[in-house]
Amino acid sequence: MSRFVEGTINYLGAMAERPRYYAENHSRDNLVLDPRSMQIEDLRDAADRPSLDREGFMLVPHKSAVSDFRDVEQCKRHYVGETEALIRKLTGAGHVVVTGAGVLRFSERITDRSGYFNSLPARFIHIDISDATARAFAARARPDAPRASRFAHYNVWRAISAPPQDAPLAVCDARSLAPADLVAADAVFDAKGAPEWSFEGLVVRHNPAHRWCYFRDMTRNEALVFKTNDSDPTAAHHVPHSAFDDPACPPDAPPRASIEMRAIAFWD
Repeated sequence: MSRFVEGTINYLGAMAERPRYYAENHSRDNLVLDPRSMQIEDLRDAADRPSLDREGFMLVPHKSAVSDFRDVEQCKRHYVGETEALIRKLTGAGHVVVTGAGVLRFSERITDRSGYFNSLPARFIHIDISDATARAFAARARPDAPRASRFAHYNVWRAISAPPQDAPLAVCDARSLAPADLVAADAVFDAKGAPEWSFEGLVVRHNPAHRWCYFRDMTRNEALVFKTNDSDPTAAHHVPHSAFDDPACPPDAPPRASIEMRAIAFWD
């Protein structure tokens, strides 16, 4: 039987302007937040396990050869290939492109973030990419993408700090989402010393029908894989997600550290 915790997550409130949020300098965000206390289902011991094509997410055992996920060279050497192999195995896709060597994020309790970019956990509900962005990123990753019968974008999220996590990731069952819940927004990358660039993402309005879930006590030997876009209209399309403070987590637990990888799968 599943257990539930009550957590506060930030939806999008009423706005007349187009929402805009920044990877680094959040003081520049143009977001009206609508905090809601939601029941979040812990699926750690659930008998009915979620799947990528139904709910849009799943928890999988996955041991990595990386000993230190903060080591970019190790991630390039091992984790990129491991992520590609994992997505191939889970999806059956013929071709997988992993973009980047991973994004490290840390709970706000870790105050020294020197050397890291975009390292705070996202505290508002969002979907990484819109349909238009998904098509553009797929075409950039693979120029012959328009000839693929299907492409799908995935996020592979792994906790690299010991359990329990003070700020775990909550994911929303794709089946509980309605198109009217979604609002297009600009996601801006503002790395110091580099030109700003942006793409279209999605933020989410409150809907009491949303089913929120998480997996407590994640370890470094498992990964939460969730879908951020799928061109197949018969499968789960995309999964809203957000960090939240787990009220069941002891105050002396280590601050959450995590790494996420992005991958695009193609079927020919």
